[in-house]
Amino acid sequence: MQDSVYEQLRNALMWGMFEPAQVTTIASLATEFGTSHMPVREALRRLAAENGLEIAHNGSARVPAVSRERLDDLCRVRSTLEGLATELATPRMMPADIERCRQLALEHEALGQTGKVHDMLRKNHEFHFAIYEMSGSEALPQLIANLWLRFGPYMRLLSDLVARQLDEGIIHPYSTYHHEMIEAFRAGDAKKSGALMAADIEATQKLLRGLC
Repeated sequence: MQDSVYEQLRNALMWGMFEPAQVTTIASLATEFGTSHMPVREALRRLAAENGLEIAHNGSARVPAVSRERLDDLCRVRSTLEGLATELATPRMMPADIERCRQLALEHEALGQTGKVHDMLRKNHEFHFAIYEMSGSEALPQLIANLWLRFGPYMRLLSDLVARQLDEGIIHPYSTYHHEMIEAFRAGDAKKSGALMAADIEATQKLLRGLC
């Protein structure tokens, strides 16, 4: 139960299901999960240790606030580590792995066009980590996952922005870099694929800076 609550809360934070600076309590989360306070308290403790939450003296938990400085810092480190993971993954990509990435990119694109914003962001997560898990590094996917957890409040800003744009009939080609990466995988061009991953992150950063 403890692990289940932790995983569900971690995913919810990572995928932007909580508002930046939102405060929640152990009691409210225990009611939502239908469990006692103990698994929730332990899950919050673990997430605070990973910098995904901030715990107040009264035991309530707060989602970190957003700022341009924090956004820029996270994106700088994300670009470096995720670009490296993509470079390392490129020579290890077999045709079946590349095809899986292509399918994920197409599904991500289709979800964006139909307005399923949260599903689109989850599919984006699946696409990225399908690459990072191919890096051959034990440390990189773990470090990147922690960065994505800390990036959660910005994912909420992004999902709100995309939802507004879709309501206005604006559909951006969010998968452009994904498709270019796949071509770089096919060509075995590790430097290019790593640079494209960094560019993908920097494009999102640019979108978000105006919202912080």
